[in-house]
Amino acid sequence: MSRKNKLQKFAEVLSFPNVYECYNVQAPSLVGVGMQPVDLKGRWRQTHFRNDNPVVLELACGGGEYTVALARQFADRNFIGVDVKGNRLWRGAKTALEEHLANAAFLRTRIEVIEHFFAAGEVDEIWITFPDPFPRPSKVNRRLTSPFFLEKYRRILRPGGLVHLKHDDSNFFQFALKTIVNDPQCRLLYADTDIYAKPLPWPELGIRTRYEIMHLAEGRTIKYLRFQIH
Repeated sequence: MSRKNKLQKFAEVLSFPNVYECYNVQAPSLVGVGMQPVDLKGRWRQTHFRNDNPVVLELACGGGEYTVALARQFADRNFIGVDVKGNRLWRGAKTALEEHLANAAFLRTRIEVIEHFFAAGEVDEIWITFPDPFPRPSKVNRRLTSPFFLEKYRRILRPGGLVHLKHDDSNFFQFALKTIVNDPQCRLLYADTDIYAKPLPWPELGIRTRYEIMHLAEGRTIKYLRFQIH
């Protein structure tokens, strides 16, 4: 993508009523349409969604394909796609607006500061779909299932809130599984190393993003973990 196209998307995102952005992780705060400051911590249901439905995050959502697909399937839940790249979020946010999906919103921020934007217990579920596996040992804490991030999820999830992980990388999957099993505040509910080898236990697992389609075409199997954080 050219720099010009990226800048055009950044500018257009500023006009989207379903996108909020954090520009300074050293002093985390959010802006909405027209760069107007907004405070949504503890207020996502009342202020943005205007309902009392469960709040579900998709972390490292990229273009928001999974967020949008979940919003289509579950009109009685609120979905927020989170990613650091505004030009990626543009696609999902624009699709949600075009399809009048009022239950889909997007947040541009680094996930390291996610607890600044959600109150304790405000989030009901978290989806982590095909994040960067950060294979180098020196970057283990950047993996979205590392103890560092699990502690952040614990701060915003309701007690017993669900976390879903979907990935193609075997090493990343095994790392996540080991981390969850060894964490006394996590409870593993389901693990599968090849979700398409049998009928899907939950229909939302059948959502396929562009990257998942590529992984399947390369002969990779798709893994899935479901666990609770208390």
